[in-house]
Amino acid sequence: MQTLYTLEAREQDAKPGEAVKILQRHFDQSRQLLTYLIYCITEVARYAETDSRLRASKHLPSEQDLHVNIKLAGNEFLWKILEDPSWKKAVETDKPQLQDNGELIRRLYIELAGTEEYKKYLTDAGRERRSEKEIMEFIFSGLLLPNELFLAHIEELFSNWDDDADMICQILMGYLAKPGAISFQDIISKDKREFAVSLLETVIEKKPSIMELILPRLKNWDAERIATLDMILMQMGIAEFLFFETIPPKVTINEYIDLAKEYSTPQSGQFVNGILDNIHKDLVREDKMHKINFKAN
Repeated sequence: MQTLYTLEAREQDAKPGEAVKILQRHFDQSRQLLTYLIYCITEVARYAETDSRLRASKHLPSEQDLHVNIKLAGNEFLWKILEDPSWKKAVETDKPQLQDNGELIRRLYIELAGTEEYKKYLTDAGRERRSEKEIMEFIFSGLLLPNELFLAHIEELFSNWDDDADMICQILMGYLAKPGAISFQDIISKDKREFAVSLLETVIEKKPSIMELILPRLKNWDAERIATLDMILMQMGIAEFLFFETIPPKVTINEYIDLAKEYSTPQSGQFVNGILDNIHKDLVREDKMHKINFKAN
């Protein structure tokens, strides 16, 4: 959807292969967001050691300054992340360490140090696996996500935050529970990537015939005034009707209603639903719902 919208906003047609490259850039932005969020979590956790060093180096350190508990810096899950080859490669590629966030990390750590969850973690003897995992999860879900300053920082750096937040947060929580379980170089599975590329290419290649189905249903609408995103969603829906045999039409319709409600105008859900439902019924009545791969047509 985002890629098609980008292409629609351009004055010139896309060159061969360019659409897929734009789609890949969207995938890359998702990876960069995930990498940066995890980097911030690790930096907050590692700041325990930095805090200890800074306090011990005071001109007149107190007894408390000299005995800062740095248990968090040795957290089992933290070091599994830091030693994950895929994570190391993502950091090398995306370079999250180049962002000027030192003061933000310091403030987040200070806030963490004042929480009951962190105090309890420090007082627990040993390194119980569950406790080690839970404090890392708390840094993200209980500290970073509710922090308005941190969210503003993320929104400033990543224009895709609003669109990708739910997906990335889900992937991130799964990774914190089992560091090393995902590949940062392939956070979008092969099947999902192939589907996205196929749907994108289908909509582009079959746009003329898809529009032949849409335009007659717009008798009471000015096609020029219909929201661009609504038109794109309808094109995607019809492409699924005709060329993606594993997706039931009702699933397609419901999916694009939700997307229209989420990303377009207040009336878009009802509008997209009406058009797609009518086209689906006509295709069934005319016995034209014989899905095939567009490349074979």
